[in-house]
Amino acid sequence: MKGSIISGAIHGFLAVALGAFAAHGLKDVLDDYGTGIWNTAVQYQMFHATALILVGILMARSILGEVKQLKIAMICFNLGILIFSGSLMVLALTGIKVLGAITPIGGVLFLVGWVMVMLAAVKKA
Repeated sequence: MKGSIISGAIHGFLAVALGAFAAHGLKDVLDDYGTGIWNTAVQYQMFHATALILVGILMARSILGEVKQLKIAMICFNLGILIFSGSLMVLALTGIKVLGAITPIGGVLFLVGWVMVMLAAVKKA
């Protein structure tokens, strides 16, 4: 429970910091294409940072508890952020197109995480 909330808060903090960094520190480095990619990365990082905090809350004994599916969701969301958002940020900075092939792995991890949240809720219902 605590790990999910802490990792969500760290990813949320980093999403805000990286968004501000791009807006100010990278405005002369990124073109419109790169800025769009960076913004997508930061958006998905923030969405899933929030999801991690919610998973942590759901892990409370009075709600769903620390069921296996929520632990898997936490892992998937963390890895998804690293792979999806990380690959997009590196792509935006370097222009290395092959990184676009890695990004969907992170997207699949996000999807698996959401399915695990659904399964946790169904299991407890």
